[in-house]
Amino acid sequence: MFAHNTNTKTLFTEAGFTIQVERTDQIVSRENLLDRVMGEVRFRRASERMREGRLPAISLNAVDVNGNVIGTVRLWHVKAEGTQDALMLGPLAVDPAVQGLGIGGALMRSALAHARKAAFGAVILVGDPEYYARFGFGAALAANLSMPGPFERHRMLGVELRAGSLAKARGLIAPAGKKIDTAKVLRKVAA
Repeated sequence: MFAHNTNTKTLFTEAGFTIQVERTDQIVSRENLLDRVMGEVRFRRASERMREGRLPAISLNAVDVNGNVIGTVRLWHVKAEGTQDALMLGPLAVDPAVQGLGIGGALMRSALAHARKAAFGAVILVGDPEYYARFGFGAALAANLSMPGPFERHRMLGVELRAGSLAKARGLIAPAGKKIDTAKVLRKVAA
């Protein structure tokens, strides 16, 4: 049952899991999940250059009935010539033990709804075209965009949350948004 509500910390409830805005006490669990699902290769990807030293615009976790983080997705402020209020999505990850139960889809629907409600214009990602097409992503809107570093062109996808937000998008995607205050983050994690 889809129950989207961005006025609370819980955005979506499904049998066996809940989608939540990430809490500080979930950061270590999220990072451990990403390490298990994606390994060290995630730090070598061009998409990681968009995230380094920045705070995410949106950070959501899927949590099981015991409070364990079983899925995660984050969206990051980015800019390129001709973009309006754009985000880059990634990584999206689901614990292998619970893949195939709709958790990734629930995270995607919640993330896009959250981005829409927050008045972002578009979301860009590098990912599997077949998987992300069901959420409206396509290569045409991102065809004139590039990444700093190697990436597979056919996997650069975009979706407009506001009509025309990517119509004139072109050039190199660059990180934007707030930089991380590392000392503050470490204090919160340690608390």
